[in-house]
Order: sequence, then C-alpha cells, then structure tokens
Amino acid sequence: MSRVIEAIGRFAADSPDRIAIESGFPSTLVSYATLSSHITVLTDELRSHNVSTLALAGDNGAGWVVMDLGCLNAGIPVIPVPHFFSPTQVAHLFHAAGVDGVLTDSPESIRKLCEQMKLPHIEAKEITLGFLSLYLFVLPESKTQLPEDCSKVTFTSGSTGEPKGAVLTQQAMEQVASSLAEVTGARCDDRHLSLLPYATLLENIGGLYAPFLVGATICSPGLAAVGLSGSSGLDVNRFMGMLIITKATTCIMIPQMLHALVAAVEAGAPKPETLRYIAVGGAPVSTHLLERAEKLGLPVYEGYGLSEAASVVAVNSEGVKRAGSVGKLLPHVELSFAGDGEILVGGSLFKGYLGEPGFTGKQWPTGDIGHIDEEGFLYLTGRKKHIFITAFGRNVSPEWVERELSIEPAVAQCCVFGEARPFNVAVIVARSGVGEEVIRTAVNAANGRLPDYARVSSWLIADEPFSIEGGLWTGTGRPRRKQIYAFYEEAVEALYKES
Repeated sequence: MSRVIEAIGRFAADSPDRIAIESGFPSTLVSYATLSSHITVLTDELRSHNVSTLALAGDNGAGWVVMDLGCLNAGIPVIPVPHFFSPTQVAHLFHAAGVDGVLTDSPESIRKLCEQMKLPHIEAKEITLGFLSLYLFVLPESKTQLPEDCSKVTFTSGSTGEPKGAVLTQQAMEQVASSLAEVTGARCDDRHLSLLPYATLLENIGGLYAPFLVGATICSPGLAAVGLSGSSGLDVNRFMGMLIITKATTCIMIPQMLHALVAAVEAGAPKPETLRYIAVGGAPVSTHLLERAEKLGLPVYEGYGLSEAASVVAVNSEGVKRAGSVGKLLPHVELSFAGDGEILVGGSLFKGYLGEPGFTGKQWPTGDIGHIDEEGFLYLTGRKKHIFITAFGRNVSPEWVERELSIEPAVAQCCVFGEARPFNVAVIVARSGVGEEVIRTAVNAANGRLPDYARVSSWLIADEPFSIEGGLWTGTGRPRRKQIYAFYEEAVEALYKES
C-alpha cells in the first residue's frame, strides 16, 4: 500500500478534524477524515471505468490533490499536464503516454484542448465530492502500454520541442518524500504553502507527499493567488501577501521567487516571520542572492535534484548547511563521479523514458559536473552539455530556440543565453539591409512557435557576422557560445539590468 495513503488514513482515524488542505482563497478547509473519504470514493469511481492511464489537468487546489491521490490509491498511472505546455506539447504527452482518460476540475479547458487536438467530442462524467466537482473524460482507447509498476510519468519542460516523459514508480517517489520529511524536519504543525504547480515533480513530492507523511496542512490557494502566471510571470505583491496571510512555515521556491522575496524585504516589505524552511531548487542559485537572504534572516536552504532520481537528491537543512553547496545527500541516495567530474546518481531512480528501452542501471549520468567536500556537501560547477536551466527551473536547449529564429529570413545567425536567468536573450546577426523593426517582427514570429519559457524576451544585433576567423563560429556551422558571450558580455548584461 502507498505510504502516503496509509499515513492519511492513520491521521483520519486518530485526528479526524485535523486540517489536511486549505484550498482556494478565502480558504475552504478539508480535514484528514474528509480527504481520506474523498480518496476512497474517487478510487472506487475510477476503477469502475475502463481507463488505464489518466492525464491530470488543473490548477493547484484540493481538486488536484484528491485526483492525484485517488489515482495513486487506485493504482492507475497518472500523467500531470504542465500548465505552461503548448497544445502541441500536450498532444505529444497524450500520445507518448497512451492517455485514455483525463481527470480535471476545469472541464471547459479540456474540451477546448480536445478540439485543438482534433479529438472527437466527448461528454465528461461529473464526480461530486463534497464541494469538489471533478470531471472524467474517457478518450479513445490507446495502444501504448506503460511499464507494469509505473505510477506516474513526469514530463520535463522539454529541452527540445518534444519533452521526454520520465517513468516513476510509487516506491521511488515515496522514498524521496520520506527522506525529505526526515532531513527537513517536517512536522505535523507545519503549514506548507504550495507556490509551484503540482505538475512540477518537486512540488508534487516535496510539497504534498512529504507533508502528508507527517500530518501537516497544505495551503493551496491556486497559482494566480500566489502570483504565478505562465511559466515565468510573478506578481510580487500577491506572492508576498500570500506568504504572510497563510502563515506558512514551509514552501518551495525557484530562484526567481527567492529573488523577488529578498528584493521585497530589502525594500521594506514585511518579512514572513512564520517561515522556518524555504527550499530553493529547480535551477542554480546565485551565491550572492543566498548571502542577501542570510543577512535578512530568511531560512533559505538550497537543494538539487532531477526527475530521473524522482526529484530531490541533496538539500541543505537546519544546522547542516554550507553556503555555495546544494547540501548533503538524502539518506537513500548513492552517488559517484565519472572521470570528467559528471555526477552519477543512484538510489530511487526512474524506470526510463517513455518510448525508449527501460533503464536498469544502478546510477544515472546527470549531465551536471560537481564534487563533494570532506564533510559530505555536494557542489555543482556546471552543465556538461549546452542545455541551460532558466531561473524558473525550465530546461531549454539553445539549439531549439536558435532553430526557430533561424527559420526567419531576416536572421542570418544567432546565439541564445538564459542559464539561471529570468528570461532568454539572443545575440542576432541580421541579414544585409535588415533593420531592428524587421528583426523584432522575426523574433515575435519565432516566439509564437515556442512555449513561453523558451521564448526570447530581449535581443541585440551583433556588430558583425559570427565567423570562423573571428573565433565565434565552428567549421560545422555552430556558434561558439562561450566566446560569443565573452565578446558581447557587457551588452547582454545590460539587457538584464534594463529589465
């Protein structure tokens, strides 16, 4: 049986009135007894339908939580749909995972999506659970067969146009959740504020499963209420207000959120005094930003993980913290290094990617370069390949974005940057006779073909074409990224400072 479901059932029996979820704003309270009952009813309902793989779509809230736990209890693999995916990417997700049902609390958005995907009109089955109205869409039967022990498939933001789906087992996810609860000192009186979408594996495991294991309360007001829109929009006033209003004790942030929190408090905004643990992950965090947070007395703890390892691998914690490191390994993690310094991680690993041979190895090559000091703290020093992670935790392959830009007739060459940044910047070589307005039109056109996290927000026109002779272009027609950045560093940094 699921450790999470078992814990919820235990708290429902021992402390039935304990609040499990505060959903929406103003809040609707869901006790552990009610949550356990909803999970049981939904489990029976799902098993009565002929569905083998369910996509889960919706905003953060009690509905998403109940749907996820109902699928977990029913033993039906669930595919969370990232809210920032384009219709093309969602269609890829459905096809790759063999989705034959969609569970949602927002039926109109699913109907619209089905129309865009050219699926036949399907009437949804309404499932009423107290104040919750959930909807099940049964889709045409799929031929894709997921691995027998698959519990969830998490799709990354996609370093290219078609994101990969990592196959995860219940055992792997709950092992990470258990280790996290132990290392972070999770308590039954915690109030965890969900700031990231539940389709994000880090929030799903660290922000739902781990707190439920100890009987904590999940504050889930919804993405708009915490100021999040798209994959990178953040309303700082809403964000700061919700941290205080909910009296949150724990939360998980991406670096851009931490930057907003630090800047706001430095500017005189009230500090959220109830917070005891702010986990920061998803992308590299500036050491300078962590130092500023430390000066303000903010309890910030950087961590590191990846979907292939069922989320978190290492994290700093109270009393076990080292500036510049991503913390010590979780108890279940086994880690080593390749000859070039690449981190190889073992422990609770995924089963492989959808559509590819299953992964049976003991350790997974992460693509990250790092080292461990004598006291066991893990440090990251860079990415092995060109893929960068934005400040909002989205994986982006610059070649993908550059390909879309280069399709435009006005663009001769280009190079895109965005590692640990809130938006992407491009250095563009314009074709002869092309001015800024034409380039702006070209960039807008390319952006229209990309999801929002991959779009180019600012750009500059290069002084001259990238050439082999100038050291900015390879003989195979590729940009030399480090050299281009070094050449245009001042201009690129000015674009970020202007923003």
